[in-house]
Amino acid sequence: MCLDPTPPPPSSVTRRGVLAAAAVLAGTAALTTSAEAAPRPGSNGGDLVIEGGTLLDPATGEVIEDSVVVIRDGIVRAAGSRDRVQAPTDAPRLDARGKWVLPGLVDAHIHLNTAAEAADAVRKGATSARSGSTNFYQDIAVRELAWQAPQQAPHLKAAGVFVTPDLGDTVLADPDLTSLARLKEGVRSPEALRRVVEVNLARGADVIKTRVNERAGLPEQDPQTQVYSYEQLAEVVAAARKRGKGVLCHSYSEKGCHDAVTAGIRSLEHGVFVGERTLHEMRRRDTYFTPTLTAMAGLAESTNPVLAERGRTYLPILKDAVRAAHEMGVPLAAGTDSSGGTVDPIGREVQLMHEAGLPALDAIRTATTSAARLLGVEREAGRLTAGFQGNAVVVSGDPQRDLSVLMAPVHVVRSGLVV
Repeated sequence: MCLDPTPPPPSSVTRRGVLAAAAVLAGTAALTTSAEAAPRPGSNGGDLVIEGGTLLDPATGEVIEDSVVVIRDGIVRAAGSRDRVQAPTDAPRLDARGKWVLPGLVDAHIHLNTAAEAADAVRKGATSARSGSTNFYQDIAVRELAWQAPQQAPHLKAAGVFVTPDLGDTVLADPDLTSLARLKEGVRSPEALRRVVEVNLARGADVIKTRVNERAGLPEQDPQTQVYSYEQLAEVVAAARKRGKGVLCHSYSEKGCHDAVTAGIRSLEHGVFVGERTLHEMRRRDTYFTPTLTAMAGLAESTNPVLAERGRTYLPILKDAVRAAHEMGVPLAAGTDSSGGTVDPIGREVQLMHEAGLPALDAIRTATTSAARLLGVEREAGRLTAGFQGNAVVVSGDPQRDLSVLMAPVHVVRSGLVV
C-alpha cells in the first residue's frame, strides 16, 4: 500500500476541528474560554516585585543579596540589588527575605496530556517546557492554555504526535493520518514518515519527536532493538528542517544513538548506552543530550521486576554517560519524562545531574540557561534579567549547597503571576 507522495492540503476546518478535540481531551477548552472572556489589558502577564531575596543568575553565577526583581506585564523590567533597582510603589509585593530567587526552571522533556498535569508542572517549578509528544495533540492545546492563562501551564514547545512505526490509536486523532492505518509495515516508508511530520507541522507543532529504539518502560520491549534506520531518521530530520524545525529522538543503543545523531537530530533523549564516538560527534554538531535520569530512577522503583532491574542496571550507566558528556562539552538539558498523570519535579532531575558528576551550578544550568537554548528561548527564559519572561522560583535555601531545595519551591511565579 502506497501513499500519495504529496502532502495533505492545508485545511483550516480540519485544523480547527482536530485542535478543538485536543483541547477537550486535555481539559483546556473551558479554561481558555474563561481566560479569553476577561483578558488583562495589553497582556496576559502580571505585575510583581520580588524583593529581599538572594538572586542567583545561572548564566554568570553572580549572587546578589537583598535583591529586587521588577516584573511588568509578565516581563522582567529590572533586576539587581536594592540600592540599584527602583521598585514601583503600585505593584504587588512578594517577600523573599531569607530565601533564594532563581529563574523559573525548564523541563526539556515532559508529556503534558491534561490541564491538571500542566498546572502541577508549574507548581513544581517548571515554568517552561518542551513536550515529548502526546497521542492526540493535547500538548498543542496546553500550549494555548499557557498563553491564555500562564499561571496554569508552562510556556510550552509542543511536539504533537510521535513519529513512530506503529501510531496505534493516534491515527484516529486526525483525518489526514487515517490513511496510514492501512500500511502493513507501519510508518516506515519515506512518504509515510514525511506525512506524519507534515501533518504535525500543519497542526502547529513546534518540534518533531521520533524514535530509534524500542521503549525501556514496557517490559515486553527491548530498548536496544532498533526500529528506524539512519536513512529513515534522515527522512524525518529533512522533513522537519524544511520547515525550520528540530527533532528530538528517543534513543538507547549505541548504534541507534549514533545513527540518530549523524542523521541530524537536535537532541538525544535517554541515550543510556551512548558511546564515546557518538558523544564526540554530538559535541562537534552541538547536539543536545537530554538523559531523563528521573525516569530511569523511577524505573528502578517499579513493582514490575523486569522494569526494576532495568532501572537499577541502566541508571549508573546513564550517570556515567552524563558525566562523560559534560566533560566533553556536550550540551545537557534537564527533562523528567513525566507522563501518565504523574509529574516529577524538575528539581529532582537537577539533583540527579549533580549526582552524576556535574558541579551544582552546571546542574542548575541544565534546567535554566542550557535548556532554554535547546528550546530556542535563550533570550526569554533561563535568567531573571531585563527583557526576559517574569518566571521565577523562590526556594528555601542556597541551591548551590543543597539542590534538593529546587524540588519543593516556596513560591513559583509564572509571567509575573504568583502560582
